[in-house]
Amino acid sequence: MTTVSTRVADAISAHVSDVFGVMGNGNAHFIDALFADPDHRVNYTAVRHETASVAAADAYYRASGRIAVATVTYGAGFTNMITALAEAVRARTPLLVVVGDAPTTGHRPWDIDQVALADSLGATTFTVDMHDAGRTAIAALEHALNNRTAVVLAIPYDIAAAQADDESWPSQLHLTSPQRPDANATDAAARILANAQRPVIIAGRGAWAAGASNALGELADSLGAITASSALGRGIFPRQKFDLGVVGGFGQHDAMALIKTADVVLIVGAGMNQFTMSFGTLVSPATTLIRIDNEAAVVHPAVDSLLIGDARLSVEALNATIRAIGSAPSGWRESVPGLTGGAFTARDAGEDDLPDGLLDPRRLATRLGKLLPEDRIVVSDGGHFIGWANTHWNVTAPNRMLMVGTAFQSIGLGFPSAVGATVAVPESLLVVTTGDGGGLMALADLDSVIRSTRRGVIVVWNDAAYGAEVHVYGQMGLDKRPMMIERADFAALSRALGGHGNVINTLGDLEQFEKWLATGDDGVYLLDCRISPLVVAPFQQEIYANTTAIHQPLSSL
Repeated sequence: MTTVSTRVADAISAHVSDVFGVMGNGNAHFIDALFADPDHRVNYTAVRHETASVAAADAYYRASGRIAVATVTYGAGFTNMITALAEAVRARTPLLVVVGDAPTTGHRPWDIDQVALADSLGATTFTVDMHDAGRTAIAALEHALNNRTAVVLAIPYDIAAAQADDESWPSQLHLTSPQRPDANATDAAARILANAQRPVIIAGRGAWAAGASNALGELADSLGAITASSALGRGIFPRQKFDLGVVGGFGQHDAMALIKTADVVLIVGAGMNQFTMSFGTLVSPATTLIRIDNEAAVVHPAVDSLLIGDARLSVEALNATIRAIGSAPSGWRESVPGLTGGAFTARDAGEDDLPDGLLDPRRLATRLGKLLPEDRIVVSDGGHFIGWANTHWNVTAPNRMLMVGTAFQSIGLGFPSAVGATVAVPESLLVVTTGDGGGLMALADLDSVIRSTRRGVIVVWNDAAYGAEVHVYGQMGLDKRPMMIERADFAALSRALGGHGNVINTLGDLEQFEKWLATGDDGVYLLDCRISPLVVAPFQQEIYANTTAIHQPLSSL
């Protein structure tokens, strides 16, 4: 007998290689069907909390470009994963969440309207039945990939083990073709770019997902443009010597000042949110701003010209038109003193000694940036500490620095998402960077990281506080006591779960870790870094300045 759950597993396994989940009543038959597959086509990774099932599938896609499946049970299992689902939808990450649901006969006391809850986040639900379970699963996968979003596939509890009708479905997914840009809009944008004297190109994760890296490099060369990226697009340009690194709050001061002198700025596949755009101050009002995006509904008041289409196809079209125009490169990037020598990417290395005797996070970040091998994939949780890895550590490509949680402004997804990254790229060193607040929130899946990772490093920026709140609302005069955390011993927690771990009070305490790193041994090494809360990241200062402006009386603005 072929069950409904088996039919779903068979349909999915032809297109997906990895599933992350927590077993419960609602998805037990589906998970069992994965293990019953005689060809063992799907790898199942068990996580400890339902949040991690979705966050891991999210990071897996960001690291590999391949869709993954998350699976949880109904009710409490479903609600437990909601934050990660909201993040995936807002980050436009294709993934499929296979969930148990209420029986077809109606809700039990513990059931909720999961379809409505998912819909409130922007996630569409496909519900299977006994007649077309496989075709429904395929339709859900196609929707996720074609719309770059998270999709829920629901299996009602009373039919999960019921006999499924015979059915067939296409062996290949039906995926929509990337949208080509309008020829007239392309021509207009190309002429503006060809005449630019001080052009800048800023690219984001959307450009990377579209495979636009090489085309962007050609465009930058033909224009003589200086390049930069959003926080999620770092490393996208092939020629980094003309690159300013990340823009916005994570940007280097002199580099951001240089962008303001540009006469034309092209933004490709990057969100123009308040953080990337430095609350509207990144680009001068006198600058002509061109944007490439694949959604006509995306509107920003600063944009002078919107080119709608796939990032790669749009940039390739610009390249062809500019070649036809025959314009020479501007020569601007070669004329900027210090650009190729790193003057616009250098960062403050911090202080040797601080009044509280704790580590300066800038010194720690600088040291770790030199120690960690280039072949690494970095996974970052959210919080004040994100300013250090994002400003002091180099990134070789956008899929080598993942920040799952930023789209929904959440913390606590660092350990959960790291599981997906290490499964996607097992040959590279996994580096997890997290704060103590988010680390404690996600502690259940510290175990998952240690179990799943061949070789990894976890850096806990332990300031015994919710630093983002301290550096905004604490400075505004709010009582700091609810913002403080009793300092936890993460090194001991790591050792208890089978990893290595040391408390790092000084840079000298890194010696044992350095020796381990040099051995090449497998395992996970956690650095419990006792950093000073006195050092405020520049991006946090920018947020504070704008937050206090929002809270001022209207008469003072």
